[in-house]
Amino acid sequence: MYTLKYLQRIPVTIETAWDFFSSPENLSRITPPEMFFRITDGLPGRQIYEGMLITYTLYPFMMLPVEWETEIISVERPFLFVDRQKSGPYESWVHRHEFREIPGGVEMIDRIDYVMPFGAFGDMVNALIVSRRLDEVFAYRKRRTGEILGVMNPG
Repeated sequence: MYTLKYLQRIPVTIETAWDFFSSPENLSRITPPEMFFRITDGLPGRQIYEGMLITYTLYPFMMLPVEWETEIISVERPFLFVDRQKSGPYESWVHRHEFREIPGGVEMIDRIDYVMPFGAFGDMVNALIVSRRLDEVFAYRKRRTGEILGVMNPG
């Protein structure tokens, strides 16, 4: 199992952060455009809830389409929600989104625990491509989130 963790501080209230990140429609706004992310099912315009299924198509690498379905498995408004891959490119994928109030805004932590398919071959693909691509995707999300919601000054 691999674990990735990304932290971002944004100068908004916890309610604003929650409203933005818990809306599936905003995923396309913070996903690199070259991935052509598109929700194909998942009740657009609705806030997430436990048991919600979201289906989407994206092109994460070399214009190869991937169909992905996630289920929201935990919601603790406005502090936490967790999604899990039901079907998609990974052997398993769990993405935990945590929010906590800090002076001047909100600290958001994305934690992804995933397992690659195909054993040792999958591990090699992860080392060569997947983990770097995920770092790129989350760096883009951080930049776009800063453009949309603002950036906290360091210190």
